[in-house]
Amino acid sequence: MRYFVTGGAGFIGSNIVDRLLALSDQHEVTCYDNFSTGLKAYLQPALKNSRFKLIEGDLLDEMKLVRSMERHDFVFHMAANADVRFGLQHTRRDLEQNTIATYNVLEAMRHCGVKGIAFSSTGSVYGEHPQIPTAENAAFPTQTSLYGASKLAAEGMIAAYAEGFGINGFIFRFVSVLGERYGHGHVLDFFFKLKKSPQELHILGDGHQKKSYMYIHDCIDGMFLAIDQLHTNSKGKTHIFNLGTDEYCEVNDSARTICRSLGVNPKFTYSGGDRGWVGDNPFIYLDTKKIRELGWRPKYKILEAVEKTVDFLKENHHLFASAFNKEL
Repeated sequence: MRYFVTGGAGFIGSNIVDRLLALSDQHEVTCYDNFSTGLKAYLQPALKNSRFKLIEGDLLDEMKLVRSMERHDFVFHMAANADVRFGLQHTRRDLEQNTIATYNVLEAMRHCGVKGIAFSSTGSVYGEHPQIPTAENAAFPTQTSLYGASKLAAEGMIAAYAEGFGINGFIFRFVSVLGERYGHGHVLDFFFKLKKSPQELHILGDGHQKKSYMYIHDCIDGMFLAIDQLHTNSKGKTHIFNLGTDEYCEVNDSARTICRSLGVNPKFTYSGGDRGWVGDNPFIYLDTKKIRELGWRPKYKILEAVEKTVDFLKENHHLFASAFNKEL
């Protein structure tokens, strides 16, 4: 099989690249990334493998994308703008990098005859849903972030292309993912805040926001299980799965775990009321019965995933220090 991974130098994408190369010595993997957030450091293991190819390119470059995707069998579409917090400051970014980019991927698949795609969607498409835990067939409420809206629009196009052109679409609605190569989100933010000022940690919101997080390799296990079981025996189908743990924690719980891992005991301060910013859902908890019926179970608890993320940052904080204007 020849796999095409968009955003393959990113957190989730690079871990998928490594997993694909390790699964079979027959797999060939192409990473397509514009390196706006991806890191070449994450690709060092793959670059040593003759079955790996790196293409630096943007998903908005339609001609290059089509040329690059030729002779591939399956797409893992992981590239996206994932910055929910600043969406209202850059209103076109989610449209271009999430929705239009996904359209371009689907068009490239159509031109190249690629019949399968796995898409990294998000639990944010559920907005602030009254049904907790939230199942895949829950009615959609009002969207609360441009990020969630752009991902939902991309889901709709995948479903339409599946129906119209006979591709198989696998849509995975993730909770926030943690673990090795993590490079965006609250653990990174708290890590650098505590490195700068270990006596105080400022938290957006009241700290009682309830979140469900998931370890990166549990996430990939779920994706691969669904694809392995359903891709060969279906045609023109859209398969939607929530991926998350069967628990949640408060932001305060995660913050305490990070502090304990760093050996600090700061004072917590808060701002923003019951949410940190517009689009910050104060309670995220997904119903994962559907993927569990296929036999998937996460191996790690939320706070274990937080600890593993902090361990990674301790060893690799230099990769992100420039973004935080810090020399640590």
